[in-house]
Amino acid sequence: MTQQLSKQFVERAKAVTAKRAKTVIDHILAHGQITTEELKITYGYNHPPRAARDVREQGIPLKTIRVTGSDGRQIGAYVFDENGGANYSKRSGRTALSNQLKMELVQRHGARCFIYLEPVETRELQIDHRVPYEIAGDSATQSQDSHDFMLLCGSANRAKSWSCEHCQNWLHDRDVAVCKNCYWAYPESYTHVAMLAQRRLDILWAGEEVAQYEAAHAEALKAAVSMPDYVKLALKKTLRK
Repeated sequence: MTQQLSKQFVERAKAVTAKRAKTVIDHILAHGQITTEELKITYGYNHPPRAARDVREQGIPLKTIRVTGSDGRQIGAYVFDENGGANYSKRSGRTALSNQLKMELVQRHGARCFIYLEPVETRELQIDHRVPYEIAGDSATQSQDSHDFMLLCGSANRAKSWSCEHCQNWLHDRDVAVCKNCYWAYPESYTHVAMLAQRRLDILWAGEEVAQYEAAHAEALKAAVSMPDYVKLALKKTLRK
């Protein structure tokens, strides 16, 4: 499958340097499309929609088509959507702003993951929209306000992606206001976790604290309860006092 693409579009696509997005783009430029099967088997991306999302967030529009997989079944594939993404040139600023955004966020919050609150090497931190691009649309991509972004470690980014993409707001309503009250967008102040009446606390033990964790874990095993339940019980006893 080949596509007739403008020189401007091709140059813009080739200018993307983010690793996962560039991998997808280079494959499509070479072969005309990339299937979900190729993303998983060839490149090891177990969540193809996330890889496609990375490309779109770099300002390169894609559309999903149906093709026949190696087993004869219909599967998804991604191709460029130059005509359907007339605003792609307006979206191209995010790549240039990435380092600037990251440093601004690091200066304000420190080099740490917004979800797990753990220190992370700056180069390992990933910039993510607080409200997913798929919900906020062009307004999210064109934003230059660092308050609209967050820094995540790879693990937190994957957890957020999975939770968001299984949320009823993502699947149906796509209401930005709902996202703005979600843990995954504003863990510092939220009313729900992916529309569930929950509260979440991710705790990391590091350095000398590891010994405290191991001691608590041993007590949890003796009590035949999980670590989360053990921590809840300990907190409950403290609050009663």
